[in-house]
Amino acid sequence: MKRIFLVEDDQTIAKNLILLLRAEGFTVTHAPSQADAFAALAGNKFDLALVGISLSDGNGFTVCTEIKATGDIPVIFLTASGDEASVVTGLNMGADDYITKPFRPRELIARIGAAVRKSGRSPAAFELHGLHVDTASGLVKKNGHEVFLSALEYRLLLVFISNPNNIITRGQLLDELWDAAGEFVNDNTLTVYIKRLREKIETDPARPQIILTVRGTGYRLGGEYAAE
Repeated sequence: MKRIFLVEDDQTIAKNLILLLRAEGFTVTHAPSQADAFAALAGNKFDLALVGISLSDGNGFTVCTEIKATGDIPVIFLTASGDEASVVTGLNMGADDYITKPFRPRELIARIGAAVRKSGRSPAAFELHGLHVDTASGLVKKNGHEVFLSALEYRLLLVFISNPNNIITRGQLLDELWDAAGEFVNDNTLTVYIKRLREKIETDPARPQIILTVRGTGYRLGGEYAAE
């Protein structure tokens, strides 16, 4: 039985989440504040954390840092903000995903399942054709220069890094991305995001070496990569 650590100060949201998660077979430990979260982390082990960004006595970013310091488990931020800067901050601090309130229950359960399955799959550091990705810090560099990615672009890149030897279909990418950054992602917009990501990480976007198109199927990583 998977153990979920819920850090949320809105009692109504917390109550509904606890009922939902327990109905799905999860064990739930709830901390309504930053102080309670730190206390709970001291004596428990969890499989995944759901963390609200705004807390009465602090913020979810600090809690995320503490969670990652005590054990590298997946962290999903629960945020009422559509501010992409907050989302990127969370991802850069080590969070694995985020979902915007109000969220659909089935979507949340799907995100939790995906995060648990992927836990431990991404290498700590990844290098390919001058691209360096440090997943611990969220830092992305190309030929030594920092590359600034949107939340969705970063998540898209992580999908490829987590599946270095696999062809990834467009359908799989859509399932992974959902509506990151509050934007609806469909088959047409996915093409746009792939194009934007290539423009930032490829030496020549017109002749990509990192994200290769597999005609009629999807995409895959190209060339020999190094992972730690």
